[in-house]
Amino acid sequence: MSVQIFNFITISHSVNSLLEKLESINIQSILIVFYSFGYFQFFHCIAFRIHNHIIITMLRRSAIAQSSAIRSLATYASPEAVLPKKYGGRYTVTLIPGDGIGKEITDSVKTIFKSQNVPIDWEIVDVSGVDETGHSVSEAVESLKRNKVGLKGILFTPVGSTGKSLNVALRKELDIYASLVLIKNIPGVKSRLDGIDFALVRENTEGEYSGLEHQSYPGVVESLKIMTRFKSERIAKFAFDFAKKNNRKLVTAIHKANIMKLGDGLFRQTVKDVGQDYSGIEVNDLIVDNASMQAVAKPQQFDVLVTPNLYGSILSNIGAALIGGPGLVPGANFGREYAVFEPGCRHVGLDIKGQNTANPTAMILSSAMLLRHLGLNDHADKISAATYEVIAEGSIRTKDIGGTSSTTEFTDAIVDKLNA
Repeated sequence: MSVQIFNFITISHSVNSLLEKLESINIQSILIVFYSFGYFQFFHCIAFRIHNHIIITMLRRSAIAQSSAIRSLATYASPEAVLPKKYGGRYTVTLIPGDGIGKEITDSVKTIFKSQNVPIDWEIVDVSGVDETGHSVSEAVESLKRNKVGLKGILFTPVGSTGKSLNVALRKELDIYASLVLIKNIPGVKSRLDGIDFALVRENTEGEYSGLEHQSYPGVVESLKIMTRFKSERIAKFAFDFAKKNNRKLVTAIHKANIMKLGDGLFRQTVKDVGQDYSGIEVNDLIVDNASMQAVAKPQQFDVLVTPNLYGSILSNIGAALIGGPGLVPGANFGREYAVFEPGCRHVGLDIKGQNTANPTAMILSSAMLLRHLGLNDHADKISAATYEVIAEGSIRTKDIGGTSSTTEFTDAIVDKLNA
């Protein structure tokens, strides 16, 4: 026992020294060190102290950042200072086709943009979760740092492997913390329920996706769910800013605070606290299992949902099923400096890769969101309108929404509509 106490005191002094330099050290690396030396009994105490220091550091940084913030979080058309630089009146945008059907549906966007002379030049980065011969995530990160904005297909993450999700790695590396998914009935696509129109705002960088998990003993796995007031507050502000700018009147916090009273309780209360600063916007909350039932029974009640990471992933898939499938749901991911646009329901489509049957609607509408982010509203409106018109007419549509047309035929129909 005396040896253990001595070890703990020694470790505590070491932690104090580490905390002074923590801003440049990865928290996960520190924790792994303690595990590797077998100090399991001290982990929770040490992790708690490190975690508290991280929160304090982030809050200090937040105060500094807020005092010099150069754009509000939820806007599409951003101030010139945070947009890519225009060269010769054109923007350079990072394009990550992704795995599965990614190349086919991003090719649709490239075809449409070229036909309309959209002032975009693509910097293509072929990252893959299937084929390791392409570019690395670090190359994609560097491209996005240069260009500040990207269009992305979904990267495959194998189930059961020890490899990290490339999608999560990209978002965490650039702190692209806010996922925005738009769930709305599309005229011409038959669904079980009408009047669906809600936005789902999902925190991208913590919660169950923190990536802190380990096997402490054979057959015993511990997975840490990290929740912080700092990140809960900034995603709540994003949700309320989005609601304010888009004339939405209700923000609903999704949680499981009846069971996870501290972590989800913090998230729920933080959203409610932030809501006090937004007059004219109502705030309420729902437990996630009830929210899932309500989503399939009466989704018309929802306006803006704000969620931790895992719950948002589940509800975005439910939302996609409500309106006709993952091929119809656009999405975007925002940080303070960078924005990446991708289909809102993250399906790779490996089973239909190369068959020219994928529905590119979600990617096309996501690219229209990208254009609005750059202030190219005229191009965005025309491309969105042409896409909706082709779907509404019904003569050309892909297999997933009841048609027989190919990806290429659907894309060509949009181009014809734009050029008519």
